Amino acid sequence: MKIVILGGGPAGLYSSLLIKKTNPAHDITIIERNAADVTYGWGVVFSDRTLASFQRADNKTYEQITDQFVIWDAIDVYYRDQKISCGGHVISSISRKSLLNILQRRCHELGINIHFSCEINELAGLGDYDLLIAADGLNSIVRKSYESSFKPSLEYGKARYIWLGANKVLDAFTFIFRENEHGLFQVHSYPFNGTTSTFIIECDEASWLKAGLDKADEAQSLAYCQQLLADNLDGATLLSNNSKWISFPTLKTQHWHCKNMVLLGDAIHTAHFSIGSGTKLAMEDAIALASALEQHSDLETALNEYELERKPVVEIFQKAARESQAYFETLKRYLTLDPVQFTFNLLTRSGRITYDDLRLRDPYFGDMVDRWTAQKANSMLSTTADRHPERSEGSVVAPPPLFTPLRLHTINLSNRAVLSPLSTCAAQNGMPDEAYIQQLRSAASGGVGLVVTGHVAISAEGRITPESVGIYNANHVEAWKQIVDFIHSQTSAKIAIHLNHAGRRGSTRPRAQGLDRPLHDDNWSLLSASSTPYTPSSQFPKEMDRVDMDHVREDFVRAAQRALEADFDVLQLNFAHGYLLASFISPLTNLRYDEYGGDLEHRICFPLEIFDAVRAAWPKDKPISVTISSSDCVKGGFEVDDAVVVAKMFKEHGCDIIAVVAGQTTIDSEPAYGRSFLTPFSDRIRNEAGILTMVGGYLTTSDEVNTMLAAGRADLCIMDSPQLNDHYWTTPVS
Repeated sequence: MKIVILGGGPAGLYSSLLIKKTNPAHDITIIERNAADVTYGWGVVFSDRTLASFQRADNKTYEQITDQFVIWDAIDVYYRDQKISCGGHVISSISRKSLLNILQRRCHELGINIHFSCEINELAGLGDYDLLIAADGLNSIVRKSYESSFKPSLEYGKARYIWLGANKVLDAFTFIFRENEHGLFQVHSYPFNGTTSTFIIECDEASWLKAGLDKADEAQSLAYCQQLLADNLDGATLLSNNSKWISFPTLKTQHWHCKNMVLLGDAIHTAHFSIGSGTKLAMEDAIALASALEQHSDLETALNEYELERKPVVEIFQKAARESQAYFETLKRYLTLDPVQFTFNLLTRSGRITYDDLRLRDPYFGDMVDRWTAQKANSMLSTTADRHPERSEGSVVAPPPLFTPLRLHTINLSNRAVLSPLSTCAAQNGMPDEAYIQQLRSAASGGVGLVVTGHVAISAEGRITPESVGIYNANHVEAWKQIVDFIHSQTSAKIAIHLNHAGRRGSTRPRAQGLDRPLHDDNWSLLSASSTPYTPSSQFPKEMDRVDMDHVREDFVRAAQRALEADFDVLQLNFAHGYLLASFISPLTNLRYDEYGGDLEHRICFPLEIFDAVRAAWPKDKPISVTISSSDCVKGGFEVDDAVVVAKMFKEHGCDIIAVVAGQTTIDSEPAYGRSFLTPFSDRIRNEAGILTMVGGYLTTSDEVNTMLAAGRADLCIMDSPQLNDHYWTTPVS
């Protein structure tokens, strides 16, 4: 084939030499706008996994590249004037100029034509070709010329960054976090040869503007950063190379090829620098493209194969990069964390590295994290008698975060695991039956710190189904007390009761017959913030008036008093998932025009009234929790920013811990269900509202829980382990 490649960067050079190797008969020409010795940027980083693919693709360039590598396995974090290191992160780097020189020489060896200093403004000027490979970067002329076919999308980040170098040799990948009178600046730095290191300096828009960097030229920006990092540079000098403050552009492209044109590297996708190198992705693209062209003689088939192979891989990488980018853009929420926890949070930010990974990579760092979490937890216990001397400051041995205690007022939980059985057992007139009692006993006997009941109705009218459990008469209190007494006498667990009023989701068939399916007969009337049904087939609820509100408030208070009589340890109020009180909070379900509708400040009034009344009836030395929907997961609905505001309100009114859930406010809700899908919501609420959180979201392993706890993304974790269900839910407990 006659192949033209636009762009003489690593992607274009590497793809050309790999394609030429597989078939020397190919006529390949590379067209590059810059001169041969001109490049922008400093160093390029590669992981050991990427290097293995390089070796298989072309051993000669692999050997030449690795001969010039700088290799390290540690990450150093400078935060609050402390340095914390974690090893086991094997990364290699090379000067970008050296990499280009190696690839250029290899192309010349194979007989590939390279035209430097050749600007292409119109594709018509390229002449005839069988295949056009666009490796011409973010501003690709090919992609722009056929934008309607490739369908790209470009999103700019919220932060500003500048790419610099320094004549200083680092011995680790280094993160530096530095605050001054203008704001917070973070540095991503790493060595790439024997004399120089890359220094990427990033800050939020507000800090950038306050520092006057929006008006600074290259020399002024360099001088500002030199002064900012004087203590870390140790006399070394920062270097620039056409360096400018920019926002990171994330490029995604729906289609990777069109006719006989195909995109490569930054012309098709970008990923934030905090998670790796765009050059790495581009060169991996080149390997996949060359392989596809070798395997398939039909060009369309080959290009389809290339896209099918690489696109899912890149999408996963971009998702992790987006998580990492968002972390650095919102870093200020974590500035209250201790240096050890801050470092662990930083290393696990993208979700690709976990607690178990870090313990495997660096056992000493893992032990340090365990000791810190144990010491922190031990210092919070309510009495000296409850504390563990082996977990005091200076201790050598400590348990994983999952097994550290948690203090809630005068209640000490033995560990951070929570079980909340989702029962389908039938209750009669709100009375827990034997099967349900057995479920709770078995859950408590499983070694967890806390058991949370399912939804317990505060009144007969507040039930979800006729088989819902309740606590609205004296007989209920006695039944619940027997359950609580067993748990207190036979296990180390504590127990929370989850009080609920179903609102417009009530009067439905038992959940075993389907979700939110109305009863055929014997319905009871429903209440809600507004008179809109939950589903098209649901009963229309009554829009609550002041009399209804007073009755519901008193029902909640009486239920709390009965829960106290039954000796529950923790009281939890359900203000989520589209039930009665959630219907007041969400703008999708609260359509009122009185003082209880409108903006969030007014929509939250009645839920806060309920909370205040219950808080007054519940002992001050006993903890109280609120379950809130962190997002309606519907456009125009209640979002996590609102949830942070609401969590702050409940904290100010005396709430001790927020239980985080999402969705189900309306039937249009579409949460992104998956492993740990609620973790980002919990993270934001905990660290922005400054309140403890309890969260689930298909948490099935201790690794997931330890990662969340050690990083400060939650304080209690609701486990959803199939093994626990299989064993504890079916084992009789006498």
